[in-house]
Amino acid sequence: MAAEFTGKVSVDIRDSTPDWAPFAEPRAPEGAPNVLYVVWDDTGIGTWDMYGGLVEMPNLKRIADRGLLLSQFHTTALCSPTRASLLTGRNATSVGMATIEEFTDGFANASGRIPADCALLSEVLGERGWNTYAVGKWHLTPLEEANLAATKRNWPLARGFERFYGFLGGEADQWYPNLVYDNHPVEPPYAPEDGYHLSKDLADKSIEFIRDSKVIAPDKPWFMYLCPGCGHAPHHVSKEWADRYRGRFDMGYEKYREIVLENQKRLGLIPADTELSPMNPYSGEVSAEGLPWPPLDTVRPWDSLGDDEKRLFCRMAEVFAGFQSYTDAQLGRLLDYLEESGQLDNTMIVLLSDNGASGEGGPNGSVNEYKFFNGYADKVEDGLEKIDQLGSPETYNHYCLGWAMAFNTPYKLFKRYASHEGGIADPCLISWPDGIAARGEIRDHYISVSDITPTVYECLGIDPPLLVGGVPQRPLEGTSFRPILDDPDAATGKLTQFYSMLGTRGIWHDGWFANTVHPAAPSNWSHFDDDRWELFHIARDRSQVHDLAAARPDRLDEMRALWFEEAEKYGGLPLNDLDMVSAFLRYRPYLTGARESFVYYPDAAEVGPGAALEMRGRSFSVLAEVSIEARDGGPAAGAAEGVLFAHGGRLGGHTLFVQDGFLKYVYNFLGEEEQVVVSTEPVTAGDHVLGVRFVRTGAADDQFTPLGDTTLYIDDRAVGSLTGMRLQPAMFSGVGQGIRIGRDPGQSVSALYRAPFRFRGGTIAKVVADVSGEPYLDLEREIARAFSHD
Repeated sequence: MAAEFTGKVSVDIRDSTPDWAPFAEPRAPEGAPNVLYVVWDDTGIGTWDMYGGLVEMPNLKRIADRGLLLSQFHTTALCSPTRASLLTGRNATSVGMATIEEFTDGFANASGRIPADCALLSEVLGERGWNTYAVGKWHLTPLEEANLAATKRNWPLARGFERFYGFLGGEADQWYPNLVYDNHPVEPPYAPEDGYHLSKDLADKSIEFIRDSKVIAPDKPWFMYLCPGCGHAPHHVSKEWADRYRGRFDMGYEKYREIVLENQKRLGLIPADTELSPMNPYSGEVSAEGLPWPPLDTVRPWDSLGDDEKRLFCRMAEVFAGFQSYTDAQLGRLLDYLEESGQLDNTMIVLLSDNGASGEGGPNGSVNEYKFFNGYADKVEDGLEKIDQLGSPETYNHYCLGWAMAFNTPYKLFKRYASHEGGIADPCLISWPDGIAARGEIRDHYISVSDITPTVYECLGIDPPLLVGGVPQRPLEGTSFRPILDDPDAATGKLTQFYSMLGTRGIWHDGWFANTVHPAAPSNWSHFDDDRWELFHIARDRSQVHDLAAARPDRLDEMRALWFEEAEKYGGLPLNDLDMVSAFLRYRPYLTGARESFVYYPDAAEVGPGAALEMRGRSFSVLAEVSIEARDGGPAAGAAEGVLFAHGGRLGGHTLFVQDGFLKYVYNFLGEEEQVVVSTEPVTAGDHVLGVRFVRTGAADDQFTPLGDTTLYIDDRAVGSLTGMRLQPAMFSGVGQGIRIGRDPGQSVSALYRAPFRFRGGTIAKVVADVSGEPYLDLEREIARAFSHD
């Protein structure tokens, strides 16, 4: 709150008394600590070595050794909801984030827009004199607002952060990320062949942001929200780091679980009698409608695999582990800087994962996840062909489902399932040497992600704010656990936590847990009224092995009634398990509306998903108005070279360009085949319309791969054609690689040219993209793709 003016105003300034107090920047209390939130992605509790896993994370262990580790920390089972809950100190459903940003809906609990009366920690600390920085993954902006024409009201700089460098969506290519700096897109500062990796870049920027302030105001504290995106697919890392784990996972994912369970018991993280949950706990479950448990959520037993499958699956785990350790090393550089500059001891660090390990790789994993999103199964033969390239820019890889279960040891299921510990039980480390005496200790209390920020407020001596930015605030919903940071025998006062995600439900109350048995976001698998409920005394049975529903029906009835009470209180309704087709077809307020023609201009910012014209599976045309300069060879010879239009990347996309004097078009089908059309005559000097037209003629034998005829045009003349061209039925990418005019930066669509292959030797006036006919979509795969991006 600004101070009142206590000076004196007279006619003459000489007779007036100034008062700077109302206009001064806010100042934090002397000696106030820095606050560093670090959010890992898709990392289950059985992954890291300090939690009994086999992935070595020396810098994360360094944080735990200087503080404490939470053994019963819980999230929401998905990314956007967990992040919203963390930053606001409230339940995700209370702040409009019942699901991920790609599936916003017109209800208060699922709008994807955190309301102003639920301020973020950045907004609160910024008003109190902290610098505020967001670095890395955001995923708190609705897809329909993640473009340069939209309001920036849900971008980081509008939510209390003074500086931002990272990516707005749910995932990023670690070699060629779609970066945003403050409120505008930027290219990565250098290329992978020069040593670029996103984790390294984010660590560099974190240090830069802090230094920029410290040289001016060395005593001013800061809050940084650092989210490297590590753990989420694609699992990109150099071969050197992946090879550090060569042979470490050869025992397979079932034996891995046994090893980690014993480690967890030895470390005192779980009760000594904790049992290992079944690998496929619901393989025999049948819905009231007679539907089996989804095959894509079913693990293949290790002993049923062939030698080649085992070799491939082990390499997938090695690459994932290398990715984790590499990012740990980059975080270590930030910790080193803080230590060398004398800031580390008075920095409160909270490091966590946003949900359990991801099952989006399916039973077989993937070397190009976009094959799955387009409806094509990854074959072991395809994976073996690229086994030595896993983690490189040539892959978009994800491990198989068995490793998701392994990295969630000892729990059931995985990300997306708020009904089971595998989705919601996650690692969390806390360190603040100047404020917390604990060193390398464990806290066994039941903690929710919504409890973190209320605890930080109490550590900082800040009362839950009643007014932020002039807006009256709703009460916090999380419970501060400040007492247990000093005293392991203290109580938190927390008694209840409710869960709801993608049709799955759970409720914890005083050591008991009740949940429904319901696949996450199924296709009409079961009506909510038909859901079977389970009951576990989770204080003793952490892995949800012994269902007490039949033995304690009275307790189950109480828990089920409590779930509905909490859901009503915290915006848990309506429940949403719409089938994928229905979810995708629901209306959202895109700025583009229902247009069938777009005009793009050279060197404008990339136009990404949610704003770019959707051409998938349709007949379309792309026409570029250009003026071509004359070459030395004569007035008729054109001098132009370069990209006119590009959309997508090396693992799927299409591009229209001029090369060697000829017009060319390439449709890159999932990175497997570049379908090329070359003009039969050169592009001459002068003003022209250069274009390509695709006319859909049907579908392939699989009945969903669009087929059609492609024709190149120079003005009104057809100058080249290809029949039977295959198109991808779904999008090229959900996270960048949008439409670019006059250039193709990053990972080029075609291997025929080297990025960025800027257009030269002429000028582009504009490019018109037009679609006709009905779109063809494999909607179930499209929704699966979007869920994996959280």
